[in-house]
Amino acid sequence: MTTYTATVTVRLKRGVLDPEAETTKRALERLGFELETLRSADQFEVDLDAPSADEAADRADEMAERLLANPTIHDYEVEVAEA
Repeated sequence: MTTYTATVTVRLKRGVLDPEAETTKRALERLGFELETLRSADQFEVDLDAPSADEAADRADEMAERLLANPTIHDYEVEVAEA
């Protein structure tokens, strides 16, 4: 078994209200930064033992589907690297 770090990034789907991002966007604009849009995201790093990177990605994907993200309102992506 090899230890992998799976990084799961969860963000709201486009069109879903993101009040945290809107507040931050307005603050950045007041500071003089021009930007089109801003989206917030949560990132989870999970260290796990698995026989392969694909198996580690499958397990992290299941974690996202079952708990870390709500597929109705969230998109997520999983990246895996050896720890």
